[in-house]
Amino acid sequence: MSQRLQKRKAEHLTRVEFLETLWYESRRAGLDPGLVLGLVEVESGFRKYAVSVAGARGYMQVMPFWMRTIGDGDVGRLFHLQTNLRFGCVILRHYLDRERGDLYLALGRYNGSRGRPEYPNAVFAARKRWEYKPG
Repeated sequence: MSQRLQKRKAEHLTRVEFLETLWYESRRAGLDPGLVLGLVEVESGFRKYAVSVAGARGYMQVMPFWMRTIGDGDVGRLFHLQTNLRFGCVILRHYLDRERGDLYLALGRYNGSRGRPEYPNAVFAARKRWEYKPG
């Protein structure tokens, strides 16, 4: 997996830290790490300092209001690797629980596009690219 991520993160130690943190936070929230990798690809293109026109920040494009809702209010921390991945995974888990396990609807809520197929379909396609392939 680390080799497949090399085009997006050239430094080996950075890739390893990213993947270990993503795996840990995904599993902590009861999510498939491949799904979270797909979501990160779609949301930020693996860019740590990505900021959307709506103000969402970091790898998982977490909206700043979440820092005031479930964090300490310091929106700058959304650029911290573990904070961003933890919040993104917790938020997706929240939406997944709210939608009674329907991942399609949960992804729509995460992106603010509930009911429209483009975003969930993009994440599902990206997830497929990040599935573990032995050898």
